[in-house]
Amino acid sequence: MDLFRRVPLSSLRVFEAAGRTCSFVQAAQELDLSSSAVSHAIRKLEVATGLTLFTRNTRTVTLTTRGQLLLGFVQRGLAEMSRGFAMATTEGATPLRLHTAPTFATQWLVPRLARFVGAHPDIELQISASTDYATFERDDFDLDIVYGQPRPSPHEQMPLLIEELTPLCAPALAALITTPQDLYAHTLIQSDGQSVQWRGWFAANNMTTPTQYGLAFDRSSMGISAAVDGLGVVLESTLFVERELSTGKLVCPLRGVSNSIRYVGHHLVHPRTHRNPEAFMRFKGWLLAELEGSRGPGEQ
Repeated sequence: MDLFRRVPLSSLRVFEAAGRTCSFVQAAQELDLSSSAVSHAIRKLEVATGLTLFTRNTRTVTLTTRGQLLLGFVQRGLAEMSRGFAMATTEGATPLRLHTAPTFATQWLVPRLARFVGAHPDIELQISASTDYATFERDDFDLDIVYGQPRPSPHEQMPLLIEELTPLCAPALAALITTPQDLYAHTLIQSDGQSVQWRGWFAANNMTTPTQYGLAFDRSSMGISAAVDGLGVVLESTLFVERELSTGKLVCPLRGVSNSIRYVGHHLVHPRTHRNPEAFMRFKGWLLAELEGSRGPGEQ
């Protein structure tokens, strides 16, 4: 207790930013301080605690083992204080704030929201979509649906489901594609943001990867739209094209005659404590139930 009383709260905020980014410069930019002020605050904290928190090199800083240990506790403490202030200053019901990967939002979540809103009309839901990670300590989000592997953090992380990546195209184009080799004669639509791209699919099928694709997008949703319009073949998760498959706008011409890619595409990340626990648990339960309904035959 005596040690904690000697530690300035402001230095803990500086330590959290510097430890999370492993950069005094980035921490300074984030907190609107000078780099020398950040360095001074860290040194003051080290003197007050008697701990060496960072290993300093000419160009970089890295957390020591004790620094890594302390960072997790500091992050949880600051998050709890932030949520406490939010609860104390909010009048009325607290909205549930969700951050999500963009394609997950547009292609899967939004088309299903009517069912959640209808079943839970008392929950105010606020949704933001970007490729960034949610920073719960600053942005006050309640949960984050992350594409790919989440970054290390003290928060809960849950893999959502195994997704299937397979070639998809409009029915008219599918009539010309009966074997994997037929793909060489068609435009392949590349989604640059995918963790598994055409190169991985061709490797999984023991085929040579084409040197050119024809079309590339930085959002999967644009690649899906291009495939619906007959512009080529897109490699995409069937999770995101359930509507297009059910209406016949897209088909899987090589399912059953080629190797699909199966991987955990998304994770649910959230703090260990919640400012609105009832709304959080109801949304999480609904989300997992909807995803269970999206599982394909034989998927775990």
